[in-house]
Amino acid sequence: MATTKLLERELKRGSAELLILALVEERARHGYEIAQLIDSRSDGGIRYHVASLYPTLYRLEDRGLIEGRWVEQAGVRRRRYYKLTKEGRKVLKSQRNVWESFFAALDRVARVRHA
Repeated sequence: MATTKLLERELKRGSAELLILALVEERARHGYEIAQLIDSRSDGGIRYHVASLYPTLYRLEDRGLIEGRWVEQAGVRRRRYYKLTKEGRKVLKSQRNVWESFFAALDRVARVRHA
């Protein structure tokens, strides 16, 4: 059981960048919305506490893969919205290729089936 949790944690950590980049590819989003979308689109199979996503968002921004800007709206607290940059699109494409190759290799070796 402990091995399963460790594997789950490592897979989650390794997929955070890809998930964030894919979601901000669609449109600009704030951290809480990103966490909620990951949870809902994975049917609860992948969950991140929003606070644990922020270090990844900051890292992606420092690397120039996403760009953040503060947005203030009346009656709503200020939020930082992130959007994908040109470099981020390149990295996202590359990461998608790596994941596709990885899952195809898993299928061949362990006969693992995924959706």
